[in-house]
Parts: sequence; C-alpha cells; structure tokens
Amino acid sequence: MDISVVIPVFRGRDTLEPLVDRLTNVLPSMATNFEMILVNDGSPDDSWQEIERLAHRDRHVRGIDLMRNYGQHNATLCGIRAARYEVIFTMDDDLQNPPEEIPKLLDKLNEGYDVVYGLARKREQAWWKNLFSTLIKRAISYVMGVQTVRDICAFKVFRAELRKAFEGFHGPDVLVDVLLSWGTSRFGSVSVDESPRTTGKSNYDLLKLIKVSLLVLTSYTTLPLRSPVYWAFYSPSWG
Repeated sequence: MDISVVIPVFRGRDTLEPLVDRLTNVLPSMATNFEMILVNDGSPDDSWQEIERLAHRDRHVRGIDLMRNYGQHNATLCGIRAARYEVIFTMDDDLQNPPEEIPKLLDKLNEGYDVVYGLARKREQAWWKNLFSTLIKRAISYVMGVQTVRDICAFKVFRAELRKAFEGFHGPDVLVDVLLSWGTSRFGSVSVDESPRTTGKSNYDLLKLIKVSLLVLTSYTTLPLRSPVYWAFYSPSWG
C-alpha cells in the first residue's frame, strides 16, 4: 500500500519538523511508498522556508506554496489533487493529531470503508468553540446526507479513487467532507487521542466559525431557499 499525507500549513513553522519526523517514524511500517505534502496556505511566518528546508532534507516531503491564504479546505483540496498514492490522509499541522494514531484509521479503512475519521476522545478548547464546532459538524453531516456520519474532523483517511467524483469541481467555496460524500456513502470513524497544543493558537476564531456556518447553509444545500416557501405554505395566514 502507498500513502499520501496532506497537511495544510498556516503559521506552522515551529511544529513542521517534529511532525515530519514523527510521520517518518510511523509511515514506513504501513506503506511501501509514502509522501508528505505540505501546503503553505499563505502563512505570514516562515512556514514556506521551513517546508523548503524539510523538502531538501527528506525526499518524502513535497511542498506547495499558495499565492495567498485561501483557507484550510482549499489548501487541503490542493494537496489532495497533487497526491500520488492510493490512500490519502489529511491532518492538521499543529501536532494535535498524533501521527502515531494513523494505524487505527488505516485498520478501520481496511474493514471496507472508503472514508474514516479519527475522532478525538476529548476536545481541549473553550465551551463556545465546542458548541459552534458541534453545530457546524452536524450541519455538514446533514448536507452530506450520510446517516452513519455523526461527526467530522480534519484527521481522516480515504481512498484516492474518490477524487473522480469531484474532479470537475472548481468552485471557490470548498468543504472537502461534502466533496468526498459525492463519491461514497461508506464512512466510518475511530476514537483517537488528541494532544494538547504546545505552540501558537487555533486559527479558527468566532468570525471564521460563523463564516463556515454560512458557507454550509448557502453553498451546499437549498434549505435556505426552500424555507420561505415552507413558511409561507404552512403559515396560518396562508390562503
């Protein structure tokens, strides 16, 4: 089996080297060939210089430097399209997704699933962020129309052949999870440990979470358009 790991990078300079080192320790036991695709999403720090250094040091590292900040899902999709191998992992750059948990996702995938999420047992973040994250994930799950999906996350593995379902997609508003649901309904999940953040802070503040919510409601479902019709039809004043 050959594995590609796609990692969108934003202000990730300080975590990239230990992340690559840990992946290099884990992946050879599972893959004949593997690659780590680091996509610099217009990061304002020296992340690109660090990616270049790591790519020069390790032939398994490939770097992509986007012209500006396009957002996590766009950067992830860019890496997914560049991936060369049959199984693709995606994960964050902040070491909260431990590379050592990757075998759990792969074992689940081999049970016959096409997409497997690594769901954290406990999220160490503010209550309001937990609430918004839960609501957004439930909304995305609803839009995906897959009854078995109750939660989603960036830490996942899927079969590269699913890219055929969205190879013609070129819209500006990207939700990778929804795109994957265009190609399969065989989704699974496993519980994984999540490490505490050791440097920096989350790039998702309240405004970004609200933006994602609006994206889900306006770009991937007709529910907002249908709601006024339903309200008018069932309103007591109708007729």
